[in-house]
Formats: sequence, C-alpha cells, structure tokens
Amino acid sequence: MPVLHDQHQPQDPDRIDRPLYVLRISTRATRWERPWHSHRKAQLLFPLAGVITCETDVGLWMAPPQCAVWIPGDMRHSVWGLEHTVGYCLFVEPEQVRGLPTACCTLAVSPLLQVLLERCVELPELYELNGPQGRLMAVVLDELAAAPQEQIHLPMPRHPQLRDMAAAIIEQPAMRRSLGRWGERIGMSERNLSRLILAETGLSFGQWQRQLHILLGLKRLVRGESVEQVALGLGYESASAFIRMFKKAVGQPPARFIAERGMLLGVPAMAHGAESAFG
Repeated sequence: MPVLHDQHQPQDPDRIDRPLYVLRISTRATRWERPWHSHRKAQLLFPLAGVITCETDVGLWMAPPQCAVWIPGDMRHSVWGLEHTVGYCLFVEPEQVRGLPTACCTLAVSPLLQVLLERCVELPELYELNGPQGRLMAVVLDELAAAPQEQIHLPMPRHPQLRDMAAAIIEQPAMRRSLGRWGERIGMSERNLSRLILAETGLSFGQWQRQLHILLGLKRLVRGESVEQVALGLGYESASAFIRMFKKAVGQPPARFIAERGMLLGVPAMAHGAESAFG
C-alpha cells in the first residue's frame, strides 16, 4: 500500500497497471487545491469529512461527506477542499467505466460502497487480478454504477466575461449586485446579459445565484457553522429566509437534507499513515 503525505503529489495514476486504484485522502492544510489538469483514468473523490469541490469547464460539483464527485477520464478539472479533508480517491481505467456516468456529477455513496473502499485501500497497489482481490474491485464497480446522482451542482458559463463575473460572485456571495449593475461592469445590456446567462447555464440569474447559495450553504453547514451564520454570510436577512430559499429549491430544509444523507460534522479518526491523493 503506497504511503503519501500532505505535501506530496501522488504518482501518476495513469501509470498504475490495474483496472481500479484506491488511495486515502488526508490533509491537515487549511485549504488545499490541485490546479487544472486531466488524466486518462476516470476518478472518484469521496470525503468522509471535509468538503471537496471540483470545477470543470462547464460547472462546479461539490461532495460533502457521504457523497462523492465523479470525474470522467480526460476531463480538464481542478479540485479543492476544506481543512481536515479525509476520505478516499478511486481511479478507474477507461475500459471499466461502462454503465458509469459520462459527465462530471455528484454521487450518493452507499454504506456498502464506503465499506468496500475501506477494504480496497488496504490492498497492494498491484493487487491480484484473478482472485479475491480482483473480485472485490469488480464489486466496487457494480456498486458505483448503482449510485444515485445528487443535484449538488452549479453550471458555469464558458463566456470569458461571464466566467469572471461568476468567479467574483462565488468569491463574495453576500454581495447583492443587480444584473443591471453587472451589465454596466462588463459592458453589456441587462437584457443581453440575462439571455447570455440563460444560454450558457440553463438557469436565470436568480436561479443561478440560489443554486450557488445552496452549494456554499451546505459546505459551511457541514463545516460546523450555524444556520444563522451561514445565512448572514450569504447576505440573507435571517436564518429563516435562507431556510425558506433552501426548502423551496431542494424540497426540504437544510438540517433534514444533511441528516438524511448522513453528512457528518467533524473529523473521523483514520488509521495512522494515511495518504493524500488529489489527482
């Protein structure tokens, strides 16, 4: 079993000659980031604690505990997360992804899949293909193919000016600048800007902002902030206003959403010598 540390990048997963390759995720950094890159193999990032966010050219996907980000092979992406992120990273050879999503997405991780990953990470890097170890990896693929998708996703525009605007809003989510003022800032009429946002993301400007607040709200709640802290930090007048928005968009209040998915707060204990893999 390979041993990697927080400050080290893992070896190139594309060079591991096995259908599946599992590593631990472990970081003590206050905020870690893996810049834009791609690899031939598909990837699953599953945090047991902390929150992992993946950005591609077309969107942001977030995985709080008990969810995972699925990234198809050869997809350009960047990954970052909160402090004390622990969990598992799975790489999958292209010929093994039949039946798995063809686009980046967030998946719900079943208790069985979690237990399987806990077992697989203990296997040697070059595990036996024909035998119990190979069969165990095959069960992982079956369980992964059955995992339902979660709508913890924010579409991102490709248009350069809109991309810069989206990045500024994500950086300061409490800043409630109107669409007209954004249009003035980037030199575009409000009507044209509204049409372009809808064409690029499939959402109106208001819908896009609400989806952003859901993602950021979940990230902060899982981190341990109170609903009131989250609401004020996102520019809402009260906790009840944020809860109403969340319930209208998701169908249930944030506390129930988190509880039903077992999104645990805090940092669970892991075995000594955990690895780090943010490929």
